Amino acid sequence: MTPHPDSTALQIRLQRDGFAFVTADIMRSLLQPPMLTDWPAFAASWSDLEPDSYLAASGRHRRRRHATFAADADGEVQRQPHQPHYQSLQYNHLQGDIQRWFEPVLPVIAEGASLRRILDFCRDCFGALAPATRHWHVEVHQFRIEARADEAGEPTPEGVHRDGVDYVLVLLIDRENIESGTTTIHSHDGSLLGSFTLTHALDAALVDDARVFHGVTSVKPLDPARPAHRDVLVVTFKAAP
Repeated sequence: MTPHPDSTALQIRLQRDGFAFVTADIMRSLLQPPMLTDWPAFAASWSDLEPDSYLAASGRHRRRRHATFAADADGEVQRQPHQPHYQSLQYNHLQGDIQRWFEPVLPVIAEGASLRRILDFCRDCFGALAPATRHWHVEVHQFRIEARADEAGEPTPEGVHRDGVDYVLVLLIDRENIESGTTTIHSHDGSLLGSFTLTHALDAALVDDARVFHGVTSVKPLDPARPAHRDVLVVTFKAAP
């Protein structure tokens, strides 16, 4: 099958720069809307996330769910038994060296068409960049960052960081009554390489985690009297043994 021209261009940008910002119109074309048959229910599931108790202990607040998958280069992506999310202190100075258990992604979402299409897209895109990798450890995170009049929301409370994986997709699902929340990309010496605000559903950032650092600025409500949130899906791919 002939590769999608936007997919080829995206891979070239990732190879050249170590990151790529993708606008919603291109991302929609790459994901192929007819394959996102459950998108309304998929997006609505962000209203059913659970509080992040680990982050709340440090006085910060967000909601999330988590799931783990295994992907073969030429095969399907399969969900794995529920397990903790772990990062070393090298990658997360705020909550590193802790096995963090989060509520699982609901089965209807994990097995649904939208998430399956997103995971297949990531497998094909990242796999093309690392053809020697035959097996991937995949983690999926649903995040809702809530902002209040008296408390800004922090999409990346650990600051500018790496995740300790090979590749990362950050996909905007919804953005309601929010200002700021700019994704920034940095070199290893801290220099700013690029910035982009995920504004429309399906705006995306893709990152070669070994080459660059990333972060997101805090978010505030445009109207302090109304609820405000930023919903994103984060998918990470790491070569598996």
